[in-house]
Parts: sequence; structure tokens; C-alpha cells
Amino acid sequence: MNMDEMQQKVDAWIRTYGVRYFDEQTNMLMLMEEVGELSRWMARTYGEQSFKNEEMSEHASLGIREEIADIYFVLCCLANQMEINLSAALEESIIKKTQRDALRHQQNEKLKN
Repeated sequence: MNMDEMQQKVDAWIRTYGVRYFDEQTNMLMLMEEVGELSRWMARTYGEQSFKNEEMSEHASLGIREEIADIYFVLCCLANQMEINLSAALEESIIKKTQRDALRHQQNEKLKN
């Protein structure tokens, strides 16, 4: 499924089950909440924090996957309600980064082994 199809699928879900989009502020706060949940999984999986119980550590990859999907869902909601095509926006971002950073990272001594 490409990004355009995902935006359409999220829109259809909202219109069928969600009644309507939450306002932009609420969706932005929900995005921050989802990023926080991803951060918790990442800190315990790859960082120095430990899981509260062994069962959670066994499901870390699933938790990370679910939180990334939740983030993408909310991003689609925000993009849809502000009439932003995510495919076009990402393409523009890649062009901008390429023009700006074409050599910057390759010349960064900190990134060399």
C-alpha cells in the first residue's frame, strides 16, 4: 500500500468509525502521546531502561511496530484534515535534504568509523 492509499484508507476509517476527525490540536497532542509510547519501548529495548516484567521484553518488537503504525495513522489524520498529500510532501523533503545535505554527512568526521 502506498502513502496515497494509506491516507485514503485512514480517511475512510475516520468517516466510517470515527464519526469525524478530531481537531488539529487534539491530533497533534495524540501524535505526541504516540511518540512517547514509542519512546518508552525504544528506551527499554535499545536504551538503558529495563522492562517492568519479562513478558514485555518478549513483545518489544511488536510494541515498537504498533506504536510506529499508530504514529503513521495520526500523521495521516493530520495530513488529511490539512489537505496535505504525504507522498508529495515526502518527495519535496527528500529533494530539499539532497540539495542541502548532498555532501554534509559524507564529510562529517563524526560519522566515519
